[in-house]
Amino acid sequence: VQLQASGGGLVQPGGSLRLSCAASGRIFSINAMGWFRQAPGKEREFVATINRSGIIIKYADSAKGRFTISRDSAKNTVYLQMNNLVPEDTAAYYCAASLFGPEVTTAKEYDYWGQGTQVTVSS
Repeated sequence: VQLQASGGGLVQPGGSLRLSCAASGRIFSINAMGWFRQAPGKEREFVATINRSGIIIKYADSAKGRFTISRDSAKNTVYLQMNNLVPEDTAAYYCAASLFGPEVTTAKEYDYWGQGTQVTVSS
């Protein structure tokens, strides 16, 4: 499984970004997709996850009400819509794929990782 993340950038506080993660390879084996983030000097933390069907979704408390995870099965792509961004959201964002599931919220439960895409929230 290969994962390609994109969509990061520089945005002002209160702004929005949409991250994308395109999956390829043995995607039939994936049971859940997730987003994590890692700020400098901090551990990687869970942001959101969505299962194969798109029915089971879970968010970190920091993401609830502001971020929305979704998937387009036809495009083998998972999205993270991020609204009302704050400086504390600044981090490298990573998408990941899990062979487990459906509700996987720890990094160790994920088997494949994409490269990070940088999100910087600053005025």
